Amino acid sequence: MNKIVHFILVLLMGGITINMHAEDVTNKEKRVIVICAHPDDAELTTGGTSILLSHLGYKIKFVSLTNGNKGHQEGTKNEIAIRRYNEAQEVKRRMNCAYEVLNNEDGELEANLKNRMEVIRLIREWKADIVITHPSYDYHPDHRNTSLLVQDAAFLVNVPKILPEVPALRESPLFLYTRGRYVNRQKPHPDIVVDITPVVREKAYLIDAHASQIYEWLPWINRSKEIIPDTQEGKIEYILKEYVLKRGEIKENDKPVVEKWYGSRAKEVKAIEAFEICEFGRSVDDQDIRELFPMFSK
Repeated sequence: MNKIVHFILVLLMGGITINMHAEDVTNKEKRVIVICAHPDDAELTTGGTSILLSHLGYKIKFVSLTNGNKGHQEGTKNEIAIRRYNEAQEVKRRMNCAYEVLNNEDGELEANLKNRMEVIRLIREWKADIVITHPSYDYHPDHRNTSLLVQDAAFLVNVPKILPEVPALRESPLFLYTRGRYVNRQKPHPDIVVDITPVVREKAYLIDAHASQIYEWLPWINRSKEIIPDTQEGKIEYILKEYVLKRGEIKENDKPVVEKWYGSRAKEVKAIEAFEICEFGRSVDDQDIRELFPMFSK
């Protein structure tokens, strides 16, 4: 067939448009939203993974569903909320990510219709490919209610008649739970583990932005006898030990999952962040996960 005639036929059939659309979908910029209860939760649970994905060109957004205004032993609620908001903005600057703090009272978050609609809005507006939140069995009521709100939004983000002023997503995101304080006895093995060894210091630097929490509130509420270092270098080392390496320890149940995703490189993994798949969102196989997490061995 004459090449010119073939080209005209392709144009008439819309082939060029279809091919361009397919390429756009393939090269679509990946977007991650981490929806947690308090300013600092996202950094503590997913900071390393978020940094790694950011390095790969993913767009990251952290959300705190409360303003954290009870998270300190001193000052008024308003003073604490302002301080914690400013700390979140410092994380935004350090990581070059988006960060939104909602004005719900700390310790009083409810899994109600108003908040569910807000979560649907957040996920849709970010056009998320991956949504990460707390596990439903975590220790703090705000964490558990945040988890429930995200779970309840998981199906509804695709329903056009729900919150019609914000266009529904055409594809379901992958919904993940972070590792909480307690083990899920029904599912002791995580589904996904991410090696954060290369970015442990970057994660520590991110967490350091939350000075009111790491150096003041958490040592006070936990009755810690650890002495907080005076120097910035000492503080980073403190966070590295207490909040990155200790929390990123590879447990016995993690080992087969590390080997699954990292293969021959598993022995090089020293610190991880672990995730459990929420069944209410997108169904994925191992290939889908490897596409969403390109740092895994092929």
